[in-house]
Amino acid sequence: MFLTATKGKKRKADSNAEKDNISMEKQVKVQIPSTLKKQLVDDWEFVTQQDKLVKLPRSPTVDDILSKYLEYRSKKDGVMTDSIGEVLKGIRCYFDKALPVMLLYKRERQQYQDVIKEDVSPSTIYGAEHLLRLFVKLPELLAYVNIEVETLTRLQQKLLDFLKFLQKNQSTFFLSAYDGSKVPESKSKGKDE
Repeated sequence: MFLTATKGKKRKADSNAEKDNISMEKQVKVQIPSTLKKQLVDDWEFVTQQDKLVKLPRSPTVDDILSKYLEYRSKKDGVMTDSIGEVLKGIRCYFDKALPVMLLYKRERQQYQDVIKEDVSPSTIYGAEHLLRLFVKLPELLAYVNIEVETLTRLQQKLLDFLKFLQKNQSTFFLSAYDGSKVPESKSKGKDE
């Protein structure tokens, strides 16, 4: 009877067992806006269910989006703060390192091998679709970084602000349909919803 009552929580508890030495208040929480959550579901569906891929190189790239955000924050705040620049550098670094390891679906791995050559950063090729996936993995990635609670709180606020910026520019940054070149074009190509 105890197992059935906690069925959904058991797996989560098991996956966190190895992280027990990390204090719960230092866990990074990244609140993804609901429209971006839908974007993630659509992304998953295009790639894993419909055999479609994001056509690369993307425009705007991850680097372009980070630059646009920096420009947006500078205009809004009237000054460029070092902390925003550091956060964006961190996002870019995490993106470049995490993409091949944990941000690609199985069907995208060959495309990555074909597109990413030596001395090419994924952030100069990939776009918002893959960048958004990073925010799902960030709590897991940052769990092992030694960050003071106060700094962690400010980081969470900056990440949320960045996600709101992505959300505000969703129609510009994200594709509404993926490239169907892997499979013959079908009627469902135009179906976004």
